[in-house]
Amino acid sequence: MRSSYIITTSLGDYYMTVKMFSGDQKIKLTQLINEGMQVLHEIDTLNEGLSDTVKAIAEELEVKPSVLKKAIRVAHKASLTQTNADNEELNTILETVGKTL
Repeated sequence: MRSSYIITTSLGDYYMTVKMFSGDQKIKLTQLINEGMQVLHEIDTLNEGLSDTVKAIAEELEVKPSVLKKAIRVAHKASLTQTNADNEELNTILETVGKTL
């Protein structure tokens, strides 16, 4: 169900179509939004905890937290082979332009 409106401004007329939702659709949307917000809040909480843990272990091992975070992402995605290939290509480019240490 859609309703059309004409909005008049100093810049001219604009036509806007607004979708109207039924009662059942509204219930589903409300439930989805509420559950989605709860999931995102839980993800934020878990990410904060992981970040604190990474920082503590990085300090203990004298490693940059970013290195540990990258190791976690690579392990999670099971993408070590691709990461190595990307790094080889990066190394080749830097060697080509003489920008290696």
